[in-house]
Amino acid sequence: MCLLVFCFSCMAVKAEKREYYEIKVYHVKTNDQVKQVDQFLQNAYLPALHKSGFGKIGVFHPIINDTAVDKRIYVFIPLKSLGHLDKLEDVLVNDASIAAESYWNAPHTAAPYARIESIVLKAFAMMPKMQAPSLTGNKTDRVYELRSYEGATERLYRQKVKMFNEGGEIALFKRLQFNAVFYAEVLAGSHMPNLVYMTSFNNIAERDAHWKQFGADPEWNTLKVIPEYLNTVSKNDTVLLNPAEFSEL
Repeated sequence: MCLLVFCFSCMAVKAEKREYYEIKVYHVKTNDQVKQVDQFLQNAYLPALHKSGFGKIGVFHPIINDTAVDKRIYVFIPLKSLGHLDKLEDVLVNDASIAAESYWNAPHTAAPYARIESIVLKAFAMMPKMQAPSLTGNKTDRVYELRSYEGATERLYRQKVKMFNEGGEIALFKRLQFNAVFYAEVLAGSHMPNLVYMTSFNNIAERDAHWKQFGADPEWNTLKVIPEYLNTVSKNDTVLLNPAEFSEL
């Protein structure tokens, strides 16, 4: 007599592995420092990262950078694992420093930046891998919107993450063609608990039109008043960015 054995673990749908990311934020004071850091990123750091097996890297400047006191440069780095964070520092010391002597050997009286901020993230379950956006407009006109949603408590923050995943907010953004690059939970950063996501548009007018459509959408207006999702965001920090000329996203 033959026995038919079912392997329930084999029948289960295996969840796709979720990516990790690092966002490095260079805080600088002058436009000359912006140029110096950009030159380092373009000519040394990104080539060194690619040599070490890293994929497409995004480099962005806030739209208001020229007039801001705290000028910033955002670098989005997809990681294959958390262990790749270790490799990032090795790349900086072993490869990038060789190709960027003026940056690497800058004196303490003429540093290329004020500080570097690092944010470590893990992709959401419903978008486990980043997606290079499909944009058709001129690169100089493109707008990338980086949003950080902070929660008053860990529980409320988790409810907002649930709202994006099981609640259908990611699906809503996709239906309305927000061209999301990533959605992610912050594992280490200075504003926890929080999540971060990035959407993209051909220009600022397109961005404004999309958000107007989003605000009027019946699905959103139903979702936002569900009791379990109320009061899940205590602070929304939004930064509008342009891609650097050499950005790969």
